[in-house]
Amino acid sequence: MSRSSLCCKTNDELFALYYSEWDEEKKSELRQEITLRYVYIVKAVAWQMRDLYSGFAQPEDIVDEGVLKIMKGIDRYDPDRDCRFEAFVSRRIRGMVIDLVRKNDWMPRNYHRDRKSIEKAVETLTRKKGSAPSDDELVKYLSIDEKKLHKIRRMSRMGNVLSLDMTYNDNDETILQVPSDKVSEQPEQSLLKNEQKKVLAEAIEKLQDKEKTVISLYYVEELNMNEIADVMGVSQPRVSQLHAQAIKKLRKYLNEDEEISA
Repeated sequence: MSRSSLCCKTNDELFALYYSEWDEEKKSELRQEITLRYVYIVKAVAWQMRDLYSGFAQPEDIVDEGVLKIMKGIDRYDPDRDCRFEAFVSRRIRGMVIDLVRKNDWMPRNYHRDRKSIEKAVETLTRKKGSAPSDDELVKYLSIDEKKLHKIRRMSRMGNVLSLDMTYNDNDETILQVPSDKVSEQPEQSLLKNEQKKVLAEAIEKLQDKEKTVISLYYVEELNMNEIADVMGVSQPRVSQLHAQAIKKLRKYLNEDEEISA
């Protein structure tokens, strides 16, 4: 089984071949090809969560561990039972990072009380000053150590990171979301905001693999075009082209669905 022949296969075709193959050597080749196609997810998660692990690990360490998660995930993934593999493995990689953080930086005692105190202090000082307070001002106001302030903030990010711009429906399927703080900047906001989630998910499934990748990295992982280009190993203009193609296809599909439903 040559690499060139595998490159012509879609991701779904590779999975089908993998689960039907009995020869261990051929399965290993298929596993390697599938893993390579999903390394972009590891890189994206490592980039997005870098603030959590920067004190004890490098992005390369996270990518190495994430690749192992992908390889293990391929054997544990059930296409008939689980959500899309992208969502399945992304959640496993995020969980891996969270576990590493917990092992290296445990949750402080009275975390929830301290977090609320910090949030209240920020609100109080913001009202008084008319602008957000600096770390020095917060430390002085709360009479706490600056390291503790930073640690509480890090734990807050850790607690929320598994739900970053990604939700799941009752069938554990990924639902695409536009980052809330950027909706007004997106020319396609009405498309992604007003259409039914089920129809949108069906439309996304009809995209080519590279178009799906761009949509996932841009709207789910919230990477910009330059970051996506680095992850995918293509030029920024190519990323913009793929994004435009994907949006055009989604809009056409959704418009056709409206006409059928009318």
